[in-house]
Amino acid sequence: MDNPLTALAPQLFGEYPRPFQKLFDAISIPKDKSNDDIKLKLWKAYEFGLNHHKGQKRRSGEPFFNHCIAVASTLAKWHMDLTTIIAGLLHDTIEDTDATLDELMQDFGNDVADLVDGVSKVGGIVFSSRKEKQAENFMKMLLSVAKDLRVIIIKFADRLHNMETIGHMSRIKQHRIAVETREIYAPLAHRLGMSSVKAQLDDLVLKTLNPSVFKEIDSKVKTTNRQRKKFIKSILKPVQDELKKYNIKPSIYGRPKSLASIYGKMVSRDKEFEEIYDLYAIRIVVEKVEQCYLSLGIVHSLYNPIQERFKDFIAMPKSNGYQSVHTTVVGPEGRMVEIQIRTVEMEETAEIGVAAHWVYKDGKSAEIDKNVKWLRELLEILQNESTDPKEFMDLLKIDLFSEEIFVFTPAGDLIQLPIGATPVDFAFQVHTQVGMHCMGAKVNHSIVPLNTKLKNGDMVEIITGKKQMPSYGWQKYIVTSKARNRVNRYLKKLRDDESIKLGIELLEKTLRRLKMAKDVKEFKESYERFGYSDRDTLLKEIGTGNITVRDMLTKLRPQKPIENGNLEDDESSRFLKFARSARAGIELDGIDNLMVNFGKCCNPIPGDDLMGFVTRGRGVTVHISSCKSLPLLANETDRLIPVNWNVKRSDYFNVRLRIMGQDYKGWLKDISECISNQNVNIISVDTKVNDSVSVANLIVQMNNNRQLNRLMNKLSNLKNIDYVERTGR
Repeated sequence: MDNPLTALAPQLFGEYPRPFQKLFDAISIPKDKSNDDIKLKLWKAYEFGLNHHKGQKRRSGEPFFNHCIAVASTLAKWHMDLTTIIAGLLHDTIEDTDATLDELMQDFGNDVADLVDGVSKVGGIVFSSRKEKQAENFMKMLLSVAKDLRVIIIKFADRLHNMETIGHMSRIKQHRIAVETREIYAPLAHRLGMSSVKAQLDDLVLKTLNPSVFKEIDSKVKTTNRQRKKFIKSILKPVQDELKKYNIKPSIYGRPKSLASIYGKMVSRDKEFEEIYDLYAIRIVVEKVEQCYLSLGIVHSLYNPIQERFKDFIAMPKSNGYQSVHTTVVGPEGRMVEIQIRTVEMEETAEIGVAAHWVYKDGKSAEIDKNVKWLRELLEILQNESTDPKEFMDLLKIDLFSEEIFVFTPAGDLIQLPIGATPVDFAFQVHTQVGMHCMGAKVNHSIVPLNTKLKNGDMVEIITGKKQMPSYGWQKYIVTSKARNRVNRYLKKLRDDESIKLGIELLEKTLRRLKMAKDVKEFKESYERFGYSDRDTLLKEIGTGNITVRDMLTKLRPQKPIENGNLEDDESSRFLKFARSARAGIELDGIDNLMVNFGKCCNPIPGDDLMGFVTRGRGVTVHISSCKSLPLLANETDRLIPVNWNVKRSDYFNVRLRIMGQDYKGWLKDISECISNQNVNIISVDTKVNDSVSVANLIVQMNNNRQLNRLMNKLSNLKNIDYVERTGR
């Protein structure tokens, strides 16, 4: 039976609880630190957590604090610093007990308090299946990680233990946590170089989501264990003998791939378990880098290598810091096996990634590991105010899941890119401005399209142009987060600028038509009344159609009736009489020289579809078949007859046009020159200016409606012309 006095003051009586002693023994104590000092600090945290979690149970029935000890022990195994281990021990105190952040600061310092607070915030994020929500929460998590990378390392230790003990939860909760682990934590562990953590999480996910498959593969791996060990021994014996000759004393062992990895290969290759050859890898761990290459030469002298499966991650490390030489050789009985050669330091990095490189100086928390370049770039994107959660999630999936290729600049510099990357991605990786002005590319000295997918070892040269800028087409094939973010930001600004320009044009033209041109400034400055932050946002919304000028008039001029701005007057009728003075040939069933009148409502010209109406005593009145006056005659359909044009190319017809726009010096001159350039004759002009709005009624002579449409398009494109229309009455 434990002495109660030792429980109260074990530092005095020398007897600590066994779980505490086991945790302390696992800690890597720096040479410049005192064992007793570290033990006292750890005991203080242990006691604090034990007291606050007292009486709390997990679903399995065991004390809750056991989970906290397990998390701290995992962090100790990863050689984390004392601050991180204490934070792991106390990571649930704020969330699950009455302990406060102020207490943690007072008793353990700001560093521990900040880490516990960060882990609590990450733990409070529930990753929904809804894409927008999941993206938003992932963004929150990475911003927490940005403050201190140790937050996510503690969270990995927490998630590992939770997945190991998940069996006591309901099936629905098990499924949710396993899916979250598969989609969020396992890929993130991979990108942080924590391959051992990723492998464990992957296996636990498979065990939870597909227990029958997990049991089957686990059983087969165990069944073939003896046979596998025998095969590995037969390969390693000659290698060890050769290495001894060069005084290299390596640590050599074979280890099976994770069950999830084996299952993934079975699914992707559509093969049975027995057909998968790379179930295990042999690792040769040496002391120095030069010994890695010497060992590689010895392996290749003993066994035939498969050239396309050789990878040198020592010369070209992965972006998560992983280094090793991989080679696949044909061993005894023609069986292939993968051999990985690395140093002790590389081995540690391969297992626990960024945790292996954690730097702890002067009691201050370190910044994000400078080796994790992708994470820094991702955080730059996150801090951009215009980041779209959906777009961010797509970038994140590329960054988290993709494998890498290595390509070269013409100067021989190495650039890392995800599989599927294009020359545009390469250009942005070299420099943002190179990417923005990229207009072409050469791969291995040959010009290629910008959507070409790059391959390992390609030499890429970018051709730039000062006036070249990103195009919408780039969005279809660029894959890196840096390129997508920069291109999307540029194109969004381009769209916004175009929308603002269109919004100004719509507002000014509409107000001119309504004889309210003097109110333009007031309308532009009314953005606050419509809930917008500035004038440009209001104009952009008008340009995109989210708010109309009619909506603005309703709010700003509620008493003013909204009209279309009829700018005609009574005098215009005399132009119509003149326009009808010329006649041209109309044919009815082959009979020409009829007594014909053109409808004053539509004034048809050759090329228009026609309909004739037999009048009493005035012959036939001809209308365009789509004329609005024809329905008025529908009750006398027996007097409607089809008619056709019978004209020569040299015949001209009078057409009335109405042109409206903003008045300026030379306005009529520009219009008349445009009409003259189309070889069209003007036979009558009447202009009026009202409140800086000019209206011109013209009669021009045309051959047919094709010529008319061409002229109207040219006139519409003139500066400050609001609209051009063909008129009748």
